[in-house]
Amino acid sequence: MFTQLKNIDTAFKHIRLFTFIVILSCVAICGYTLYKSFEWVRETQARIYILANGKALEAWSAERKDNIPVEARDHVKMFHLYFFSLDPDEKVIESNIAKALYLADASAKRQYDNLKESRYYSNVISANISQQITPDSIRIDINQYPFYFRYYGKQKLIRTSSIVTRSLTTEGYLRNVNRSDHNPHGFLIEKWNTLENKDLKIENR
Repeated sequence: MFTQLKNIDTAFKHIRLFTFIVILSCVAICGYTLYKSFEWVRETQARIYILANGKALEAWSAERKDNIPVEARDHVKMFHLYFFSLDPDEKVIESNIAKALYLADASAKRQYDNLKESRYYSNVISANISQQITPDSIRIDINQYPFYFRYYGKQKLIRTSSIVTRSLTTEGYLRNVNRSDHNPHGFLIEKWNTLENKDLKIENR
């Protein structure tokens, strides 16, 4: 009789151990399934589809901090493109300058006013000059805030009789602002200053 009770007690211990192992396994499987589900949802939410010309293109979202250097360089590039791209047409000049001034603070407006007062834009129109700018490099220091930048580029002044190539180096700071249609990158250029703007070569046409 005692042997029978001992066998029952041993069987009960085995069943209890087996049940405990099954429960632990179920909890582990459920935990892993939940983790993978949340991970899959996160990945799905990071996936974006952009409709362009009737085609769905896949894109991936990212944290802004991952894109700061890229967006900052593009902001600086577009500002200089708008500010220094000129044609002998008053409306084109006004349109480009207006776009540029949305991307910068009063330091850019002061430079524009100085150029206007010196009749620079009037001379561009009267002499039929086209001005183009090409960036060489744009350096952004994201280790400090506001972010310091330095822009290196070349200007081409295309006249009827000659093409003048000039070097351009500017510097300034970028601070965060709200994004808008006029300012899609959400940066504002501050303390913008021209360090160098000199002739490199003159070609006769």
